[in-house]
Amino acid sequence: MRFLLPLLLLLSALTTTVLLPGCEPKEDLITTDSSARLEFSLDTVKFDTVFVATGTVTKRLWVYNRNARAVRVAEISLQSRPAVTYNLLINGDAGPSARNVEIRGKDSLLVLVRATIDPTPADGKPFLVEDDLRFVTNGNAQAVKVLSYGQNAYFHDAETITSNTVWKADKPHVIYNSVLVKPGITLTIAAGARIYSHFRSYLVVKGRLLCNPDYQPTGPIKPTDPNIVRFQGDRREAEYAERPGQWGGIEFDLGSQGNVLRYTEIKNSTLGIYLFNPFDEQPRPQVRIENVELRNISTLNSGLGFDGAALLSLSGDLTASNTLISNCEQYAVYAVQSSQVRLDYCTIANYSLGTRDQPSVLISPRAPFETINDQPLPAVAPRGLTVRNSIIWGSIRDGDELEFVAGEQYAGNISIRNSLLKTKKYDNTGPLGQQKNGNVLNPDEFAASIFKSTPLRFRGTSLSFELDSLSSASNRALPLLGLPTDLLNRPRNPTTPDIGAYERVNP
Repeated sequence: MRFLLPLLLLLSALTTTVLLPGCEPKEDLITTDSSARLEFSLDTVKFDTVFVATGTVTKRLWVYNRNARAVRVAEISLQSRPAVTYNLLINGDAGPSARNVEIRGKDSLLVLVRATIDPTPADGKPFLVEDDLRFVTNGNAQAVKVLSYGQNAYFHDAETITSNTVWKADKPHVIYNSVLVKPGITLTIAAGARIYSHFRSYLVVKGRLLCNPDYQPTGPIKPTDPNIVRFQGDRREAEYAERPGQWGGIEFDLGSQGNVLRYTEIKNSTLGIYLFNPFDEQPRPQVRIENVELRNISTLNSGLGFDGAALLSLSGDLTASNTLISNCEQYAVYAVQSSQVRLDYCTIANYSLGTRDQPSVLISPRAPFETINDQPLPAVAPRGLTVRNSIIWGSIRDGDELEFVAGEQYAGNISIRNSLLKTKKYDNTGPLGQQKNGNVLNPDEFAASIFKSTPLRFRGTSLSFELDSLSSASNRALPLLGLPTDLLNRPRNPTTPDIGAYERVNP
């Protein structure tokens, strides 16, 4: 009996030690504080391997609990999408999700993300599947981006091109986080190349871009010609096929000269071709485009603080021939400061889905923003606008598709000849008036259609901005030296060609 009391006291002390929560290690105590957050080794898990065949790729993500106490993660989940199946491996358990996963205080958790990707979707295009890996802790939701690319392609992630480079056409090219061509360097894009760009990603050219420089068709081509170079966004879902503002555009900076784009399609961007020289410096960016189509251009919902344009020039020199610009939600041509623009045999058919207040063509001494890094931008009279044998038209019914801001200051630098224009403001013979030089002003679009099929007069199965049989633009142009064929390389009438990018072909 004399040993029984000490034994009972010892057992009681041991039991009390085990049961007292204050004696449990602090890092094992679970906090329910909603402010307890997790940290991650990556903000984006990218499956950017070049996938040649269907395969499974695994990426690692470390999840850190920087809190002194443990946390219970109620949910870790990732949704599978068409062409991509995701699986998670957490603490030895595999599945599309995990629940009630505990992470001790000041400890970490390894999450293995496994993606099984089919690289050959039915349309044959490289594609991007973007999703969130969700973590819910004490009602607090956090996410890590997961990007998965499919298709056998070249991937250019925040790439800087430092030597003369050729982008071949044997596989598509995908731009992520933009691509920069250094000064003095030439990027050549071969005939038939396909370029898919991610949201807010640009091709920025400080050197020189030669796009499709060697393609010489031997006869008329179709819009689907496989030798045309094509730029578009990297979303492959059907609803993105013609949606504006999906990627940045092609930017040419101060000193970028000798740029040529031929037989090229640029669509669904925020800015189509952007000449950026806001302080009016030398050498000015210079771009020449030939047989190019730009469509569905808009900065709406892009995060940019100014209106977009298919051709936007800040003190640059731009020449366009046999070019079609259509269905922009804002401007088609926006040339400001000391820009010099020439349009030959171009068609601007700016029909937009929403309400558009901007004219299709705007010329102004002022840039669309007032300062850069608190440095004011100069107001400079435009050096010139030359328009020959071109159409400037759009869906504004009672407004103008043409505007010269403070145009009296540079009226002598404006020359528009043998062109079809939609303008009430300049339907006169004054200094800025265009009722001269063989121009056709404000024909009744509904009495005799200008184009074959538009959103306002849809005929057939698709839009077509070729000329209607009774178009007011037929046989009203004057031949231009060096431009004997149209956008599709069809021969123009040698004496009375048609106005615009297309020469009408009689059935």
